[in-house]
Amino acid sequence: MMAEHANTKIKYSFIKILQSSDLSYRRLPIMSMESSHSGPTVFLTGCAHGDEVSGMVIIQEIFKAVKKILIKGTIHAFPLLNPIGFEMATRDIALSDEDLNRSFPGDPNGSLAERIADKIITTIAAKKPSIVLDLHNDWTKSIPYAFLDHAPNIINSDAYKKSYEIMDKTGLLPILDTEKVEGTLSYSLISRNIPALTLELGEPYVINENNIEYGVKVIMNILEHLEMIEKQKESFVYLPTEPLKNKPLYFFHQVGSASGVIRFMAKPGDIVKKGHPIARIYNAFGRHEETVNAKNHGIVLGHSDFSVSYPGAPIMSFGVLEDGSAPPEELALKIPANVPNVIASPKK
Repeated sequence: MMAEHANTKIKYSFIKILQSSDLSYRRLPIMSMESSHSGPTVFLTGCAHGDEVSGMVIIQEIFKAVKKILIKGTIHAFPLLNPIGFEMATRDIALSDEDLNRSFPGDPNGSLAERIADKIITTIAAKKPSIVLDLHNDWTKSIPYAFLDHAPNIINSDAYKKSYEIMDKTGLLPILDTEKVEGTLSYSLISRNIPALTLELGEPYVINENNIEYGVKVIMNILEHLEMIEKQKESFVYLPTEPLKNKPLYFFHQVGSASGVIRFMAKPGDIVKKGHPIARIYNAFGRHEETVNAKNHGIVLGHSDFSVSYPGAPIMSFGVLEDGSAPPEELALKIPANVPNVIASPKK
């Protein structure tokens, strides 16, 4: 199918990923928008995890919003990387119980997830993108943030430096990973010197229109930075990052030690100080088992989807500064009013 508006062409196509037992094919949809003027290439990907659905809708909305204002360059997109997981409302590929975003760069002769991953990354690499934006969702109670792989073997590459530059233009909190996860799409791309950035955009499972709006505006910021669209009247800023003075935050996961039910005491977007209580855990009789105190100064990115606690269970995630200092309080004061709140825990 081919549509044309002014000097912009839009094309929809598919790549085959699996032949089913009834001899039909499962396919990945591809969207492309090309200006008549050459310029950068941006590749968008969504729904690698089948329950993280916002990316698909954000990509749809970007193609609607940009088709009349693209002045140069090309946008390609895989809006639905994991259709099997999406249809079953599961994170993994339902047929094989594999995490697609831990299966890159893939293998054309490997497992189902590895074969799909190989087709995806081969298709993306062939387009020689200026940046790949991989759209994900975090915990149900979380704020959006930009997430960049940060490992010793990639941080000096041109792709990493370009990714870092673009992360600074998103309008979101810049978060660097502290764990080397080689099987992700973004890590595999940067390892091949292709710039890539992960956008974590709020809750999974259902469409939150606020998060769709944030995602669209973030991508518009990036397109403006790449001069693919005219300068917007006002660039989107979710949180004012100026107080960070160009210092990124590092991702930190905190776990509990007791079993029971979690009562959260901090909400996404809160600035917490080291030692500050962030959750309490109670047993089945309501007896207090543990107060979980923040191990670092940081800003709360999100907390667990479940109030079930057991030793080593993730409870809350933070952005922390490398030098251990507290993030500026201005970050918390500017949290938009429509970010979901959390019921405060009762005192012990």
